[in-house]
Amino acid sequence: MMRWLMCIFMMVLGAQGATMQEHRWEQGETFLTFLEKHQLPLSIYYSLDKEDQELATEIVSGIKYQLLLDESEAIEQVLIPIGEELQLHIVKDKQTNTFELRTTPVSYQEEALSVTLDISLSPYQDIVNATNNYALANEFVHSFKNSVNFRRLVKGDRLVIFYSQRTRLGQRYGNPKIEAAMVEVRGKEHFVYLYDDNRYYDESGKEVEGFLLTVPVRYSRISSPFTQKRWHPILKRYRAHLGIDYAAPTGTPIVAAGEGRVTFVGTKGGYGKTIEIEHGHGYKTLYAHLNGYRKGIRRGSVVSKGQLIGYVGSTGISTGPHLHFGLYKSNRAINPNSVVKIEKGKLQGEKRKAFLAHVETFKPRFELALAEPSVPPREEPFEYMVQLEEPIGVVADVAVVAN
Repeated sequence: MMRWLMCIFMMVLGAQGATMQEHRWEQGETFLTFLEKHQLPLSIYYSLDKEDQELATEIVSGIKYQLLLDESEAIEQVLIPIGEELQLHIVKDKQTNTFELRTTPVSYQEEALSVTLDISLSPYQDIVNATNNYALANEFVHSFKNSVNFRRLVKGDRLVIFYSQRTRLGQRYGNPKIEAAMVEVRGKEHFVYLYDDNRYYDESGKEVEGFLLTVPVRYSRISSPFTQKRWHPILKRYRAHLGIDYAAPTGTPIVAAGEGRVTFVGTKGGYGKTIEIEHGHGYKTLYAHLNGYRKGIRRGSVVSKGQLIGYVGSTGISTGPHLHFGLYKSNRAINPNSVVKIEKGKLQGEKRKAFLAHVETFKPRFELALAEPSVPPREEPFEYMVQLEEPIGVVADVAVVAN
């Protein structure tokens, strides 16, 4: 099994004069323009198969990526995260002077954390002030959507959050995952628990969030399901497919899966003709490989659920007519089936029994959190160790100190 690049940062490395640079992916940049900018061979992209070319289209603007340069400042390795599970890893073979692209798992640490706060301004602002974690504040507010009126809060009400957070390169990586949370409204406690395919329920098992999409196309079959990370036993490498492919004839109407505002209409790398729609509360849907768009649809257009937006095609990197349908929450790809197929409702039977047992495990934790309040430390630069895979396969441990 190959060794992975682990925990890299934007510093000079002590091994063989190599230096590590960290950059942010620019708005509008594509994998091809990235290769051109850094004078890397375009064959790196064109030699990829369909799935990996689609994966390269999933690079999110603003994401941090790393370059390993040799003593002459020539690129030896590149590491670009895709989603929260995989990364594109470009490695130079010094013997042949050629580059290879691999898809490898992201190396990260995951920590269980908790926050207990007295509310003085608002839940959102108080969480940001205490943790500097905007994503956590957003997720907390969203988790109580339609179940708590935050306008009725008074100074002195409290909140508790149990969550997990990944870190990579000494910094927060990806979105926090709230396992359970409580907020007081004029002294009355309200709870939410993450359960049943990552959906929020109150203490009785009634769903809180209730965001629901419709299937965007009439399809004959699902030609490729959603997968965050899987090991291909024949190819001996990791693959991912961050959406659902619905096979359908060319020209089949495509509708908006939910109401929202169109934020992108145009060609998008391996996805070909693409439409993106923002639905609020951090949700976005993507419709790719279109044959064409509905007349008049453009960026800024407001669409309703079920409204025609385009037609099935095979543009971009595609082996046949189908709709690639992606769903994102806070720029993180999630399985559309978890939102499309599950109606808002209440857990019943054995599922509810298991949920209530799950709730019981949190009761002593909430009591302890309120009795002994805690807040995780704000993100600060610090020293840490990195393990770097050399192009020739020699692994060196290098101490790195962030500025």
